[in-house]
Amino acid sequence: MKIISNRISIICGHYGTGKTNLAVNLARDHARQGEKVTIVDMDIVNPYFRTSDYRKILEDEGIDVIAPVFGATNLDLPSLPAAMYLAFEKEGTVIFDLGGDDVGSTVMGRFREKLEGKDYEMLYVINKFRDLDCDPSETAGILKEIEAVTKLKATGIINNTNLMYETTKEHIEKGIEYARETAQILGLPVVATVMRRDIASDLNLDFGYDTGEIIPVDIIAGPSF
Repeated sequence: MKIISNRISIICGHYGTGKTNLAVNLARDHARQGEKVTIVDMDIVNPYFRTSDYRKILEDEGIDVIAPVFGATNLDLPSLPAAMYLAFEKEGTVIFDLGGDDVGSTVMGRFREKLEGKDYEMLYVINKFRDLDCDPSETAGILKEIEAVTKLKATGIINNTNLMYETTKEHIEKGIEYARETAQILGLPVVATVMRRDIASDLNLDFGYDTGEIIPVDIIAGPSF
């Protein structure tokens, strides 16, 4: 899995698209290839399905986890640790898992100047079967909101269309077309298509058109991987 081509990668997307599960899988795969990996949980709004909820899994594989500090209820406004500011200078691969909409992504805007002069990519994760938006124009609009508050431009789209354990090849095919339509609206490439690992292992898969890189993942985070 080499979808992350730059040292700093920002994973963004709406709630329920599966961006956190993707970020966790990317971090683990890069660490298993012998890379030094840091993953930064930047979701300060939604306390559910955050990267830091999988801290033990990640740290057991040598991955450094940086996350906001929540109060005892897990719903208080968090403070941003100093390590979050230093993450941009870390060696190796640094993956930022943004919050799930323009509000959840706002915190990244605070760090815009930290990215000046650095090579980075911002990958937009989409899922046709997310409950709240399945129209390409709506999906494109969400990214525009995220770009406005982060003051950053997305560099590519990752198609993560899935229904978790019920996902079939037909679901993925529908998601690929949806991703292509969204990409055309945004003028961005579809850089990858995510598949559950057992589906991706089927060597007979042939979708008839470019899917970008195929990323096999394990289901770690929910409700939509």
